[in-house]
Amino acid sequence: MILQANNQLTLQEFLNLSPGEGDITYELVDGQAIPKMSPKKFHSKLTRALLNLIEELCQGKGEVCPELAVTLTRRGRDWAPTPDILYISNERLPADWDDEGACSVPPDLVIEIISPGQTFGQMIAKAKDYLDAQVLRVWVVDSKARSITVFYPDAPPKTFMGDELLTDSLFEGWEFTVEQLFQKAKIPLNS
Repeated sequence: MILQANNQLTLQEFLNLSPGEGDITYELVDGQAIPKMSPKKFHSKLTRALLNLIEELCQGKGEVCPELAVTLTRRGRDWAPTPDILYISNERLPADWDDEGACSVPPDLVIEIISPGQTFGQMIAKAKDYLDAQVLRVWVVDSKARSITVFYPDAPPKTFMGDELLTDSLFEGWEFTVEQLFQKAKIPLNS
């Protein structure tokens, strides 16, 4: 279901929409309120494990938020995606950020977990849009491949799997293996 199929929503109109029924989350894309896919079990477990891991790693250096809309620009138009997780450092965090509102600046990190029905190709396009909107890093988590692909604004993407250590100069002191993440999420091999 798409809200406002015939009329283009402005960013303010989108942000003022009443919440959807149930747990439906919407994103503003090309003037339309598009529903996000409802997370399934593995997606939810990975989200929880990533939240705990990032909170542990950032230790008060910023905010970690699940399913929080962020107001950006995509191809010259207002865009309000709702990443599975975002991290924004204290340096980028606006002093006047309304705790009830969408994130008003590009986060340092956006994490998207591929849901059933989504493709890696769709996530590559979305990662590029995030980077074009000044997000510093995008992680795409693929539960089927048990991988995290990191997208950079100034270098080709890199995929981490198994026991390969995921580190990034942007996040000093952050290091873990993808396998540690999947174990933390209690997602068995061949799932």
